[in-house]
This record gives sequence, C-alpha cells and structure tokens, in this order.
Amino acid sequence: MAEQGKSVRITRAAAKKRAAATMPVELQLFSKRVVLSEVNEPVETQEICAEADPPQMCSPYASDIYQYLRNMEVDPMRRPLPDYMEKIQKDVNANMRGSLFLSVIALNRKSLQLLGVSSMLIASKYEEISPPEVKDFCNVTEYTYSNDEIIKMEAEILKTLKFEMGNPTIQTFLRKFTGVALQFYKVPNLQLEFLCYYLADLSLLDYKFVRFLPSLVAASVVLLAVFLIQPKMDPWCPILQECSGYKASDLKECVLAIHDLYLGRRGGSLHAIREKYNRDKFKSVATMPSPPEIPISCFGEIKG
Repeated sequence: MAEQGKSVRITRAAAKKRAAATMPVELQLFSKRVVLSEVNEPVETQEICAEADPPQMCSPYASDIYQYLRNMEVDPMRRPLPDYMEKIQKDVNANMRGSLFLSVIALNRKSLQLLGVSSMLIASKYEEISPPEVKDFCNVTEYTYSNDEIIKMEAEILKTLKFEMGNPTIQTFLRKFTGVALQFYKVPNLQLEFLCYYLADLSLLDYKFVRFLPSLVAASVVLLAVFLIQPKMDPWCPILQECSGYKASDLKECVLAIHDLYLGRRGGSLHAIREKYNRDKFKSVATMPSPPEIPISCFGEIKG
C-alpha cells in the first residue's frame, strides 16, 4: 500500500536523460547541438522557444501564452502614458502653476510611504510563495503605520485596480529570452542571468523607459548583456529574433539608453541597485567593463 501511495514526478530533464541512455550509439553521435547557421526550420525554433520557457509556461501552450502576453502589454488601458498631461489633462496648461503648488501642499506626503508599502504587500502576495506578513511591513516603516492602516490602503489599491493584477512585466519576458540565449551562447549561466536582471533593474531608474514595451526592454537587456560578456560575438541570433519577434534594429534605441545607464551617464546619483549587483553573490556584474560605444554592426540584419 505504501508503494502505491508514492508518486514519481518525471521532469523534462529526467525524460531526456532516460531517452539518451536508451538511444543507440549511432544515433547519439548525431544528436549534438545544431550550429546557429543550420537552424532554419520554424518547427525547431518553436521547440527551442518552448524549451526555454519556465516550467509554469506549459510547453504545448507556450506560443499561445506568449502571444496573449504580447497582446496584454499593448493594451492602451494597461499602458502608462509618458505624455499623460498633454493627451488626457488637456485643460491643464502652463499658466496654472498656482494650482500645481496648491495641490502639492494639499497632498499628505506621509501617505506616500503607506501607499508604497501597501503596494509591496500586494506585489509580494502575487509573486511570492511565502510573502512577508503585514507586521513585517510595519517594521519597515518603523511602525509609522498600523496593521489596519496598511490593510485598508491595500484594499483601496485593489479596488482602484479592479483586482487586475496580471500585467506582463519585463521579468515576464526576460525569463524566456534569457533561457533562449543560454542555449546558444557559451557564457556562464549565472553571470548572464544576474547581468540581465541588473540591466532590467537599471531601466526602472529612468522614466524614459515607460514608453518602451516590457518585451522590448527585456529583449534589449539580453542583447546588451550578451554584448558585454562576449563583445566579439553577434549579440542577437536568429532564434532570439524568432522567439522575441524583434529584430536587432528594433532594439537599438532602448539598448543605447540602457547602456547609458550602465555607464552612469544617466541616473548617476542612484547607487542602491549598483551596490547590490556589485556583491560577490551577484558575480559583481555591476563592475564589468564596457566599451564607451556599441558598434553599429550589433544592430544589423542577421545573415541566415
């Protein structure tokens, strides 16, 4: 009975090992990784893209899920507008500076911290398996706010959002693109992953990136990370182009903007993220050397 109650979980990696063990030697000799220039079939590309997906992105549905996420990110109702005042608040003009200063005075600035910790509470519940408790966020604010105040603000935020929490972010696409890149570039796995996350975090420092789609920023991060680790290699391969839907030329503006942040040309006064990724546990990716300019050849057409 005890043996019947046991369940064995067969992972994708385990299934591959089992298949390889039973494969004839003659076939094993021909099962080596395919050279980039030889990858031409769309079916192979789809399989590789699906293989790079996280476990929760069920392989048979990976393509449909990815397309759904791409549709979500371009929904106007989900996108922050970089020119909101100009397009939406047309009745507000430059002559109304008095109203601006009065509104700043009327704003209870102490509520900003409450809004921030309540937002972190919601995000942690959505993303984490074991999220922090409300009392932990009270501790972060040095008990400026009580449990009830944070919970009340949490409810207000959720009502304002109509409980729509599933927006795709840079991280949503970065997991997929990083997985694809790791299959084709001979780079240390952790170094590439940490560098990608570092560059993605840097993009949060500049409001300029609001106008870029999360998937485009994620693709730009991978291109730049590969370039920084292997400057002599083409940082954008056909499979990445196929899986992401972006050509290298589509990423040029975003890549150059992230590169400026990496070199400290922008956001130089904000050091917390740089200090975090300067630690040994993150492979000190924040201190990796970089050329002052990215060659224009990195954004050229991929030759099949």
